[in-house]
Amino acid sequence: MIRWIIVVFLALLLISWLTPALQKLGFGRLPGDFRFKLFGRQMFIPLTTTILLSMVCALIAKFL
Repeated sequence: MIRWIIVVFLALLLISWLTPALQKLGFGRLPGDFRFKLFGRQMFIPLTTTILLSMVCALIAKFL
């Protein structure tokens, strides 16, 4: 159980560090990434970016 918590924490940390670099490459602005304002807050749902990055990670894992 503690191992999964550490893995999730490290994954979230890595994603938060890489987010600005990925946005400069165009991730987060793909068709299917939703941005909307709700109750005065801007919400962002990166659906297409998540699917694309998942496929890239799966390909990397397959070849390792």
